[in-house]
Amino acid sequence: MNSDPKHSNPSTLLLRFFRWFCAPELVEDIEGDLLERFEIRAAKHGQVLAKKRLNKDIIQLFRPGIIRSMTGTIKLNTLGMIKNNITVAKRQLLRNKTYSAIKIGGLAIGITVCILIGLFIKDELSYDKHIPDNQNLYRLVKNYRENGDISKYTWFQSPFAKTIMDDFPEVTLAGRTMESENLGAGFGNIRKTDEKQNYYEDGFIFADQSILDLFNFPMVYGDNKEALKAPFSLVLTQKKAEKLFPGENPIGKTVVINNNTSIPYTITGVLENLPENGFFKFNYVRSLSGWEFWTGEQTNWQAQNYQVFAHIESGADLKRIEERFEEINTKYMLPAMESNGMANAKEFLSTLSYSIQPVTDIHLRSANVTDVYQKSDIKYIWIFGSIAMLILALACINFINLSTAKSANRAKEVGLRKTLGSFRSQLINQFLTESILYSLLSFLLALGLVVLLLPYFNNLSGKNISVPLTSLWFIPTLVASAVTIGCLAGVYPAFYLSKFKPISVLRGKLSLGGKSSQLRNTLVVFQFTASTALIIGTFVVFQQLDFILNTKTGFDKEQVVVLRGTGAVGEQREIFQNKLSQIPSVKSSTMSGYLPIAGTQRDGDMWWKDGRTQIDPFISAQIWNIDYSYLETLGMKLAHGRNFEESKKTDINAVIINQAMAKSLGIGEDFSGTKITSDPNNGFTYNVIGIVENFNYDLLTEEIQPLIMRLGNSPFMTAIKIEPNDIQASLAEIQSVWEAAAPGQPFVYQFMDQSFKNMYQGVQKIRDVLSTFAVLAIIIACLGLFGLSVFMIEQRSKEISVRLVLGAKITQVVSMLSFNFIKPIILALMIATPVAWYAMSEWLKDFEYKIDLSIQLFVLAGISALVIALITVSFQSLKAAFASPIKGLRNE
Repeated sequence: MNSDPKHSNPSTLLLRFFRWFCAPELVEDIEGDLLERFEIRAAKHGQVLAKKRLNKDIIQLFRPGIIRSMTGTIKLNTLGMIKNNITVAKRQLLRNKTYSAIKIGGLAIGITVCILIGLFIKDELSYDKHIPDNQNLYRLVKNYRENGDISKYTWFQSPFAKTIMDDFPEVTLAGRTMESENLGAGFGNIRKTDEKQNYYEDGFIFADQSILDLFNFPMVYGDNKEALKAPFSLVLTQKKAEKLFPGENPIGKTVVINNNTSIPYTITGVLENLPENGFFKFNYVRSLSGWEFWTGEQTNWQAQNYQVFAHIESGADLKRIEERFEEINTKYMLPAMESNGMANAKEFLSTLSYSIQPVTDIHLRSANVTDVYQKSDIKYIWIFGSIAMLILALACINFINLSTAKSANRAKEVGLRKTLGSFRSQLINQFLTESILYSLLSFLLALGLVVLLLPYFNNLSGKNISVPLTSLWFIPTLVASAVTIGCLAGVYPAFYLSKFKPISVLRGKLSLGGKSSQLRNTLVVFQFTASTALIIGTFVVFQQLDFILNTKTGFDKEQVVVLRGTGAVGEQREIFQNKLSQIPSVKSSTMSGYLPIAGTQRDGDMWWKDGRTQIDPFISAQIWNIDYSYLETLGMKLAHGRNFEESKKTDINAVIINQAMAKSLGIGEDFSGTKITSDPNNGFTYNVIGIVENFNYDLLTEEIQPLIMRLGNSPFMTAIKIEPNDIQASLAEIQSVWEAAAPGQPFVYQFMDQSFKNMYQGVQKIRDVLSTFAVLAIIIACLGLFGLSVFMIEQRSKEISVRLVLGAKITQVVSMLSFNFIKPIILALMIATPVAWYAMSEWLKDFEYKIDLSIQLFVLAGISALVIALITVSFQSLKAAFASPIKGLRNE
């Protein structure tokens, strides 16, 4: 037992508690008595028993007569302390303007990115939440399994919606939309029946009345419970109603669509303009009531042209319903297929299953589903959110680095304040107050940057976001975030600075290297790892987009003008094309709505070799209607066989197939006598007369699929190949021919290469966002590096002066100062390279046609990051090397 009072060690935790709760005027006397008793007991009974008795005495002292006043005094002290902390923080901010600017500016950039991306994510997550009863609304998805892969699509047969209502009591309502360009949806001409001037418009769809019932769209005019019940009724949005009938109630008025005067449409409803955060983007809704696209189409169990939506009662077992939907395959689809001569129908139907998807998931959780809607992907929400957090982390790292780097300058302040009686908790509060003040200023600056940069960000993201300054949640959220970030960014510097020992500081024994230097290097490595990874990602996306836009697509998209709505020429088709051919700058033209760019017609069917329908599985292939000059105008090359010829009347029953279709059929150069069929019972059999080289008619994320081209009428678009010499003059002549052939009709055109680029807007947005984030990350990292270089040169100013006096060359001094920063940056490059390689390899998996990741690309990105860092550091190094040595030695 140790009885030497010199070695006694009372419990410091409870003593601190005593000093906290005891009235200040009583602390000294009572604490002296407590310690005296402790020493006596320790000498007699040992420290263990003495500590227990001391703890008991302290607890017993916790009573009203001894406890300090917890009301007005504490409030006054607290307010005074806060006021004092803010005053000191302001002085520190103004005393160190360079560091303050770097801290506030770097943090403001990170916060700006977070706010912008936060607003973007909020908008993305809000899609379709405005729909009444959205938690019970679903769309149907088909899953087709082939060779281990699952394809998802949303095309259903016409009777499907009615069937699930009849056969499944959980389905309380179901409805269809038809949005296929080849059946009259998508784009079209519309005009009043008493006028000749057409408007070329997009956003036409067909729909059942039950679609209005399911989604309960608010209406300006008309009754949404009746608007689509009657045949040939039309519902349009408010902005389109104002365009056609400005200042009028258009209910009961009639319009003509695509110049079909035999079937005028009656306007029966005007919807409020659709919200931007919804998957539906239509402008005109044509009623499906009493409509058939061909004889028997409404009862056909093989043609798949409709999207199906359903309301399912709350609490229903969705998985069980999905399984039971497969009963439709055997009950309805199997008999229809077998009656059509499809021998392997049962085997095919075994590959089909169904999914029920909430409508609120369409926008973000259906990237792998083939449908007609413009969508995003939830993975980009995670990516952008992660990048925002990463950039904010980089900004906070700057804050921590610069705060700890200035530790030597604050050390004496800490030592003196502790000597004068300041507790560590008071110092921590002081440093946290400074951090929160910096954070609040950063948030204020960031809010200004958000307002300034929002138009650019909207253009970048394709959004129309506004800053919700008037929303009750916005400003309180910013203030709470500022305090939180201020605390998180300042907690380490506060604890680090407040732990300095007064004796060590005042004796000048404070170490300026050690753990804080190691931490700073670690954080610099993290910053440049993230920045370099973003640079590499940007380089890869740029190269992939360049590859997409410049790769050989198998057709010629340059100097090809695409006229839309050319069905308006009607019987003047041949005259119109002949007039076009007489324009000197026009090489050739083709009238076809089936073009290898987005927003044009598509049609597909099941095909076999003639005579093999009972033996072979079907081949799913596109079927396009083209004319004699189609291949010539678009520069498509025949691999084998010949083109259609006007002199050969039998070519009306002939087809040209692509190489992918030839491969599926198992035919090559010798295809003489090959016939294919899609409906042997109805005589749809064609002779193969040519094989065209594969061309990309879909996104390059997909493999080229089988395609069949036949002679047919598809007048909705006309592609015109022109000379590159004087494009404006050529367009003027084409417009003149158009106005003569279709007077009063709008002249709407676009260049095919631009349409092709528009297909990859998603990739372009990723490129722009990544490059922007990469630049911001580099700026933040360089701000921190600049601040650290200023500090390090300040600390080594005497050493630099001595070296210069002793004859050191400027290049040696610059190299010495720069080398300390090069090491962590090179380490960052070594870490970032494999991380970025893996991430971009995963991203490129979405593309069927893609670049190879070359080592040169990573070396280029690494060198770029290294050069940027060296420029940042070298500026201060050169400044120090050229400075007069007298300045550094003046105080020696």
